[in-house]
Amino acid sequence: MTTASWNGTVIAESDDIVTVEGNAYFPRDAVRADVLRPSETHSVCPWKGTASYFDLEVDGQVNADAAWYYPTPKDAAQEITGRVAFWKGVEVR
Repeated sequence: MTTASWNGTVIAESDDIVTVEGNAYFPRDAVRADVLRPSETHSVCPWKGTASYFDLEVDGQVNADAAWYYPTPKDAAQEITGRVAFWKGVEVR
């Protein structure tokens, strides 16, 4: 079981992980919806497409743009459709 934790709380866990460029992508339904807050941030990857972000909120603490996903990944990255990855201090084990 792979888990993602931040601020002492497990925010995602799954046995169904896709790893791309060293990042673990969790199925969206394996991520706790109650800790995700939509962000206005977007970035572009030449081969994956445009990423959207979530802020994480746990116990009143906010980690801005700490989770990302590709709403409509390019063909080369179809395996991450419907998946979320983490960074900015989120521990993935």
